[in-house]
This record gives sequence, structure tokens and C-alpha cells, in this order.
Amino acid sequence: MVKVITFSTELKIFHTRQELTGLDEQVNKFISENNIKQVISVSDTTTTDDKGATIGILRVLTYQDS
Repeated sequence: MVKVITFSTELKIFHTRQELTGLDEQVNKFISENNIKQVISVSDTTTTDDKGATIGILRVLTYQDS
């Protein structure tokens, strides 16, 4: 069965690299702990505030459930 899960993180000025690394670790941990054998796609998109500044990121993982 194909499943989708969404992860998110807030982006703060001067901390973006750390936050992206943390998001990568969160997704990799999910894949490892759930024995995901087939990742179909990974997609990122940003969220913005009312002025158009990037304030967060959403990562969508589509995978095949064993």
C-alpha cells in the first residue's frame, strides 16, 4: 500500500542549516524505524508569512508499505 507522511520544521534566521539537518534526521529515523524498503518520492515546499518571508518547510514522503 502506498502511504504519505508529512514532516515540518520552523526556519529561523541563522539556524536554517541546523534545522534542515534535523529534518533530514527525523525523516531518516522514520524510514529506519518503520523498515521502509521503497521510497517513491520526497518533496519539499516552504511556508511563508504575510510578508512573503520563508518561515518553515514541509517535507512530504511517499513510500510503499510492506
